[in-house]
Amino acid sequence: MKVLLLKDAKEEGGQDPYVRELGLHGLEATLIPVLSFEFLSLPTFWEKLSRPEGYGGLIFTSPRAVEAVELSLEQDGKSEVWKKSLRETWNAKPVYVVGNATASLGQPGSRGTRSHGRRVCCFPVKKLGLEAEGESSGNAEKLAEWICSREPPALPLLFPCGALKGEVLPQMLKDKGIPMESIIVYRKIPHPGIQVNLDSYYSKQGIPASIAFFSPSGLTHSLKHVRELSGSSIEQIKFAAIGPTTARALAAQGLPVSCTAESPTPQALAAGIRTALQPHSS
Repeated sequence: MKVLLLKDAKEEGGQDPYVRELGLHGLEATLIPVLSFEFLSLPTFWEKLSRPEGYGGLIFTSPRAVEAVELSLEQDGKSEVWKKSLRETWNAKPVYVVGNATASLGQPGSRGTRSHGRRVCCFPVKKLGLEAEGESSGNAEKLAEWICSREPPALPLLFPCGALKGEVLPQMLKDKGIPMESIIVYRKIPHPGIQVNLDSYYSKQGIPASIAFFSPSGLTHSLKHVRELSGSSIEQIKFAAIGPTTARALAAQGLPVSCTAESPTPQALAAGIRTALQPHSS
């Protein structure tokens, strides 16, 4: 059976991990990028990154925010400054991320001292030389719970984010009196090839058995085309969401959500779609 993945393309070369994992479940997956990204306010962001003494730590809820750090380091010898001093200073503070950890590296609710609370991170902050915590949380709400369970910082946490950031994490931290300073460093824009690529897919592959969405904005930019191309057959499609926020966005559009991944990983999404596609699955 065919599965259509509507997400941003994997940055590194090689097969997308979601395509690969679905293939292991006997499903033929195709990825069509629905989002591109425009980076914003990088000079201002660098000014904040160069003053770690003014912050209690960092929060990353998107790989794109990590990419914004990388882009900020690319000019005028900033990378050397980062490696020589700033990286170490930031690493003395908590760096919270939404991401994934293998089972052997602990569970979301595990406690311990700062030195034992850190775990090797699968999120791309490792490319910056930063150690992270909270990465097994899986979504912003659970990460906020993790942050609230730690010793509250005296200084604000720096939160680089997208223009359409969710309000769950900021509100939860505010309710707990945890100071936070957000800065918008990127915005999502529609991928220029959405319509052409979807037209090509439907003409060659037909109606997919399942369509997976990976963000509310990706849904916004692609759903109109999906509805037009699917026609009345849209009722046959099993819609999948990478997480609860995307699932709520699907439901708000009047689409039945056949599965929501238990965690934002290829394994969890593939298992959920496989179950949803089994006969008599609701």
